[in-house]
Amino acid sequence: MSVEADVVVAGAGHNSLITAAYLAMAGRRVVVVDARPVAGGGAVSEELLLPGYRIDTCSTGHTLMMGNPVIADDELGLVGEFGLDYIDPDPVGHVRFPDGEGFTMWLDVDRTEAEFARFSTRDAAAYRKLLKDWDEVKGAFSAATFNPVGGESLDQRLLATPQGRIWLRRKALSAWDVVRHTFESRHVRAFVMWQAFQTMVSLDQPSSGAMAYSVIAGRQRRSWTMPRGGSGKLTDALVKRIETLGGTVVTNARVVRLIVEDGRCAGFVTEDGEEYRGREAVVSTIHVKHLVEMAPETCWDEAFRYGVETFDPGISAFALHLCTTEAPLFSGVGEPRSAVSAGIAAWPEDLVKLSRQIRDREPTPDAPWMMVATPTLADPSRAPPGRHTVKIVAACSAVAPGGWAAAREGYAAMLVERLRQAAPNMTPDTILAQLAKSPEDIEASNAHMIDGTFHGGDRGFAFAGPLRPAPGWAQHRMPIPGLYQTGGTTHPGGSITGAPGRNAAKILLADLGTSLEAVVAAHKARTRAA
Repeated sequence: MSVEADVVVAGAGHNSLITAAYLAMAGRRVVVVDARPVAGGGAVSEELLLPGYRIDTCSTGHTLMMGNPVIADDELGLVGEFGLDYIDPDPVGHVRFPDGEGFTMWLDVDRTEAEFARFSTRDAAAYRKLLKDWDEVKGAFSAATFNPVGGESLDQRLLATPQGRIWLRRKALSAWDVVRHTFESRHVRAFVMWQAFQTMVSLDQPSSGAMAYSVIAGRQRRSWTMPRGGSGKLTDALVKRIETLGGTVVTNARVVRLIVEDGRCAGFVTEDGEEYRGREAVVSTIHVKHLVEMAPETCWDEAFRYGVETFDPGISAFALHLCTTEAPLFSGVGEPRSAVSAGIAAWPEDLVKLSRQIRDREPTPDAPWMMVATPTLADPSRAPPGRHTVKIVAACSAVAPGGWAAAREGYAAMLVERLRQAAPNMTPDTILAQLAKSPEDIEASNAHMIDGTFHGGDRGFAFAGPLRPAPGWAQHRMPIPGLYQTGGTTHPGGSITGAPGRNAAKILLADLGTSLEAVVAAHKARTRAA
């Protein structure tokens, strides 16, 4: 049996849904196919444990997407037409340090600066300067992020700013180099590194320098922004957008092979033998390491194959989901504190060591860095009255002694104990249910998340911009004509940004003889007329 459309899309993560939504808005008939029982990829909310507890399976914070015109200009009508609503929690974040001290970040910049000053008045002044310096260049970084590779480069954009030459050096450094050059306090350094590492980028690697600025400045401006009702509300709205424009989203259908006819990608085949054919194009968000296995080797350029073979999947992680009667209340020096975005900050040298161990695939029995998300503090709709969902994420090696199947429960118990040491109210009685997901479990539930990585692959110099996913194929067109790639393996990378999805749509719409801007303008004109 065969399904035919103008464009067929393999994978229903938020990026491919964004690409599909723009194509549907352009009048194309689109069909999106996904292996999981629910669309959304890493932006899904599910009742995985107890009834009434909506758990974000992967992502929770969407701060990095707030600058995307998809949200900032509501180009797809997700906010105005489908009610997508975002919350900016306050406090922004709270961490506990290994020595028992704590640090709380607030939306009020003066209050945050006062926290910096508790550890160093010099660092408080440096933080103000950090925010000012980022304001001068954030437009350049945003333009480079939300546009396809091939236009004006980030370096060119930076050189047009007052401190452009400084930023050429700064972005080439590692985030760790930038942090220790900027701040003197060990606690302040640890806090900034804790924030920057939330994108799971190795902060000791060259070209990660901007992470020391972008993440914390974005949090200061918007907090750890999250959709009301769960991370899946973003993808729910995208599915509705596609369906109202005549498109279709199919779940429980795993793509296993590309259809290549006369040297062109004509569609793909699912596990049950169903064929999906695209008259004009085929879009993939399948991880590139799996994509190359779905067509004969002769279909792929040798340089592309080498680029994919050497593509680094990134930092692996372990996730522990809890249903609780209380939110974690972190103790320490000063007033106990709860926050939607909280955790345990590692000393910088320990975080650098952890990243190195993960990259070398050495076992990591401890968890010096932890993120503890409790979205129900700001959005009680996600759980029954007075109850909470808590998500613990720890960066860890993809390997464990004896294998993760044997090590999973012991590692989960270690995470709970580490949480209890920082938040003593998390006693066994407060935890009603829990679900532990090792790197192997994460990959088993979503094949795109190789080795339990969920940020689309490393974003160091070798895997950034024109080199992503492979040198020569950064503009979303793949070596097989008719096939386009989006998702976290493409520019600018993973996290919930929507940038790869919008950028791929710009390229594909141009190839189809129109432009994203024209499509959006025409839709808005029709909406006003209606």
